[in-house]
Amino acid sequence: MDISNKAVLVLGGWGLVGSAICRKLMLHSPKRIIVTSLMKSEALEAVAQLRTEYPKMRKNFFIPWWGNIFVRHEFKDINREEILSDHKNRIKFIEDIIEELTPELLERSALYQLLLKYKPDIVIDCINSATAIAYQDIFQAARSVVHAIHESEKSKKTADTLFEETERLLCTLYIPQLIRHVQILYRSMNLAETKIFVKIGTSGTGGMGLNIPYTHSEERPSRVLLSKSAVAGAHTLLMFLMGRTPDAPITKEIKPTAAIAWKKIAFGEVKKRGKAVPLVDCPVEHGVTLKGTLKLRMDNAGLPVNETLKSVFIDTGENGIFSRGEFEAISTPGQMEFVTPEEIAEDVLFEIRGGNTGHDIINALDNATLEPTYRAGFLFNSAMNKMKQLEKEHNVSSIAFEMLGPPRLSKLLHEANLLRIGYSDVKLVLQTDARNLSAKLSEIVQTNSDLRTQIISIGIPILMPDGKTLLRGNEIKVPSRPSREENELKITSAAIDTWAHDGWVDLRPENMNTWKKRLSLIVNEVSSLSETDTSSRFMRTPEYWDRFQSIDPGKIVGWIFTEEEKGLRMKA
Repeated sequence: MDISNKAVLVLGGWGLVGSAICRKLMLHSPKRIIVTSLMKSEALEAVAQLRTEYPKMRKNFFIPWWGNIFVRHEFKDINREEILSDHKNRIKFIEDIIEELTPELLERSALYQLLLKYKPDIVIDCINSATAIAYQDIFQAARSVVHAIHESEKSKKTADTLFEETERLLCTLYIPQLIRHVQILYRSMNLAETKIFVKIGTSGTGGMGLNIPYTHSEERPSRVLLSKSAVAGAHTLLMFLMGRTPDAPITKEIKPTAAIAWKKIAFGEVKKRGKAVPLVDCPVEHGVTLKGTLKLRMDNAGLPVNETLKSVFIDTGENGIFSRGEFEAISTPGQMEFVTPEEIAEDVLFEIRGGNTGHDIINALDNATLEPTYRAGFLFNSAMNKMKQLEKEHNVSSIAFEMLGPPRLSKLLHEANLLRIGYSDVKLVLQTDARNLSAKLSEIVQTNSDLRTQIISIGIPILMPDGKTLLRGNEIKVPSRPSREENELKITSAAIDTWAHDGWVDLRPENMNTWKKRLSLIVNEVSSLSETDTSSRFMRTPEYWDRFQSIDPGKIVGWIFTEEEKGLRMKA
């Protein structure tokens, strides 16, 4: 797309790649650039630097925003440990990642509020999301729970510790956090009318394999490092699905498989996690004797020299600073090597403008996946004919077993089948009053015990025309239990409407009107086609619908999922 006069949001704009992308964007005259970072100081620094480099731009051209995009807005400026140290905050955090994505949950998220405030045409995500999620370290959280369990077995006084560590573990679950992030991202970009989304992803190992020599523990590679790769892969597959969603923005991912360098080379104070490294000394006479146990942390073991570590370093942005020896070791041929942020930015801008770099992972997956085949399509009719033949032989109708899901699929198929049993064709249904349709289908359900049994036995209840009587089995699929302990829910008119929509065969006149409307849309769709057009342009022709002389539940529900539910498969 043309970047000129477009609003661009650069998530992680303070970082190495984000900064390079902001500069490349300036070559294409965007309307404004929103630059985000986790810390306020970083966002302000990034914008101040850009304003210095591009002094002719208006004051509000570069807009700083800061905070954690993975949490609710009220938490965006609170560090993770501060959130997890408070019980009430932990419960809020768990709710945000575990519970159903409601409008309220969506609207209180930091990412939603950011996107809806600025409504960017283009979103470029340079945040190392896999690191942000995986380095919360679920393994350490799990070890803490196990330790608390063992301690609680010794003393009941440790129950509070067990509760806290369990809540912390729930707050660390990778997949729920990642899924919720992508759900919020997709919904928010849709509402903000974002046109294109580009993710700068990661392989998690800088392109190295399971034999990566640099790791974070004695394991090679460590579980935490592999978690980073696992989260990165899961993130890519979720974006792959987003790229196959018709109302989502165009979705792309550039995934560097090398170290990214560099921001600057200098001599100065070496900092670790933003803090200077204090120098300590341990003369021979101050050494400890190895006996008994080895303390990993020991006060006064090292003697402070009242200086901090200073040296020559190369700054690789969010990946930290390296010594000359470290950088040379990982960049030597056959090791991680490196790619420059400017090269990544070049690829990103080329992809946004419609070019094909060959480095878009989403496009690569599209080209590499095995798609529906001609052979399968050719055999489809054979399968249908064989099943219809067996239905006649055994005098049954194969409608729904509630194994594919969702329950709404089974509900719609059974409702369409009831219409098929009650009426010979679609036009007769359209000519019948909704109340009469309701009464007719109710009569079928009451008199045909075999059919009734097949419906309720798979967990799909039948709501009778009065809206109060429910025919059901021992278990129902909708509503699903929020928890295994909860077995009763309050019945309200709104709740009944929701449950009936989601998975109950609904015989009320209002639902019969819904069926009449959708069948009318199908008939009108076909009526608008020219009878002289025999080209390949249209698939759902009069012949496809058997000229409405019969009712085919599968075809009709397929139309509902495609048109009414907007569930069209976007790519072949």
